[in-house]
Amino acid sequence: MRQAVFLDRDGTINRSEVRDGRPYAPTRLEDFRYLPGVSEAIARFKARGYLVIVVTNQPDLTTGKTTPEIIDAMHARLRDELGVDDIMVCPHTDEAGCACRKPKPGLLLRAAAAWGIDLARSVMVGDRWRDVEAGRAAGCATVHIDHAYAGEPAAEGADLVVRSLEEAAGPILLRLAAI
Repeated sequence: MRQAVFLDRDGTINRSEVRDGRPYAPTRLEDFRYLPGVSEAIARFKARGYLVIVVTNQPDLTTGKTTPEIIDAMHARLRDELGVDDIMVCPHTDEAGCACRKPKPGLLLRAAAAWGIDLARSVMVGDRWRDVEAGRAAGCATVHIDHAYAGEPAAEGADLVVRSLEEAAGPILLRLAAI
C-alpha cells in the first residue's frame, strides 16, 4: 500500500483572502496564488515517492460564488505546475450533511480506495480544524498550519503545528520515513 501527503487547498497551498481575521477561498483565477515554499515542499514529497493528493471543501460552487470552470482552471494549475497526483473536491455546504465535507473523512477514504493508500502511514495537512478532524477520522497523522484565524475553533489533537507547508515539509518527511 502507498503513502500519501493529503493537502487542503486554501490556506495550505494557495493564499486565502483574510477579511476581519477570517479566511475566504479565491473565487477568481487571477486571485489564485501559491504560498511561499509550497512548490518546493510538494517537490520534496514527490521526490521521495509519496502521493500528493489535494482534498478540499469548495462550497462556493454550491452557493454560486464561483463556477466549475474557475475551479477546474485552478486545479489544472495544481496538476500542471505542482504535479499533484489527484484532487478530491466536496462542493457541498454544511447543511447538505454529506460524507465528503471535511471534518468528515469521505474525501480521504475515497482517495485511499482509488489509489491504494495506507491511511495509517499517511499525513493530512491543513489550516483549519476541519482538516485536522478529517485526518484523524481517517486514521492519518495530522499537521495544522496555524494562521491564527479569528473565530476559528482550535485544531486540537494535531500531531504537529506549524506556520506553513514549507516549515512542515521536513518533519513530514521524517515521520513518513519512520512509519
